[in-house]
Amino acid sequence: MPSSSKKRYALVGTGNRGVTMWGKDLVERWGNEVELVAVCDLNAMRAKRALEYIGARVPVYTDFDELLRVEKPDLVIVCTRDSAHDDLIVKAMEAGANVISEKPMTTTVDKIKRILDAEARTGKRLDVSFNYRFAPTAAKIKELINSGVIGDVTSVDFHWYLDTSHGADYFRRWHAFVENSGSLFVHKATHHFDLLNWYLDSDPETVSAFADLKHYGRKGPFRGERCRGCRYKDECDYYLDISATPLLESLYEDPSTVDGYVRDACVFREDIDIPDTMVSSIRYRNGVNVSYSLNTYMPIEGHHIAFNGHKGRIEMRQYEKQKWTTPPADEIVVMKNFGDVERIWVPHSSGGHYGGDDRLRNMLLRSGPNDELRQRAGSRAGALSVLCGIAALESSRTGQQVSIADIWGEDGGLNLLEARP
Repeated sequence: MPSSSKKRYALVGTGNRGVTMWGKDLVERWGNEVELVAVCDLNAMRAKRALEYIGARVPVYTDFDELLRVEKPDLVIVCTRDSAHDDLIVKAMEAGANVISEKPMTTTVDKIKRILDAEARTGKRLDVSFNYRFAPTAAKIKELINSGVIGDVTSVDFHWYLDTSHGADYFRRWHAFVENSGSLFVHKATHHFDLLNWYLDSDPETVSAFADLKHYGRKGPFRGERCRGCRYKDECDYYLDISATPLLESLYEDPSTVDGYVRDACVFREDIDIPDTMVSSIRYRNGVNVSYSLNTYMPIEGHHIAFNGHKGRIEMRQYEKQKWTTPPADEIVVMKNFGDVERIWVPHSSGGHYGGDDRLRNMLLRSGPNDELRQRAGSRAGALSVLCGIAALESSRTGQQVSIADIWGEDGGLNLLEARP
């Protein structure tokens, strides 16, 4: 494809996700559709290390305004800390670029309103990278629900498990503070709340939640500043040697001398303020009730989900990582109240999230893929998933049921809660 017909894109935020999913992968496998023209990070050393890994020779910027003025990209991909997304998204749109944002779209109600207002004013488009919608199992479940095989859904059981590697990692990094991530009710559960909104084709209405810090942070048996050089490394189950992962060592160790951010901070730091054990009940506009939980220190990685309807139940237990061997496919069980049981095996696809990452990028970057299941997620989907997380965190703090409409308010200009696209 001639260079002039490619989307010229800038990558903002050169952490692990940015340089892999939206950096090296795009340059090597979507080069006919997009052309990387610049990277931007407040830490120039990290950005330069990222470019070495990506294998591209483009300018490095520490000033996003300058990048927009000089490079004039068609597309900006935002992979920074969650709390910074709104500024970057708004500036990019005002400069004439479309935006792909890593999830969550942002972290607060005011920031959501800023983004929606900018999108309406500029006419530019924001896509949120909800790759779980594109996983083969998710697509199959959506098809089954749409088919009416279990009738109208009345309730959902949804439980997500993060293991002692993935789950602990959130407590090593910037995510461990509500100011940066909005908590895991926003940062991680935004995936799960979005799946529910999409599966049910409805909006969350009220949320009740409980959440505590039970395992990490001040609950830990001992603590230090970081794993490297820690005197407890021989007895701490959570000791992480980032030198064993060359990409992490390159992106974070030397660059930490520039900004002080280390990738192996102690998971037992006393100032961690996000919960690690979360449960919530969600009531939807269409009357569906959901029971949801998220735990971050499990011996397994994956989730269990079940949809209960007037005619039966759809159930799946998806294993992402565990200490025993499972088949190279996931089983979805369709149980009818007065009929046979159907067992559907969905094979794993290549690529991250069982192929979801590749399907997402194809949808966003390649012309042609249809969207019969409405998997492509825009700003409204991004907003509602974040609002559900904000409501859950507030409910867990106050002990009160929280209405999405109440936290949104009536002064937002755009009436998010009325029309669905």
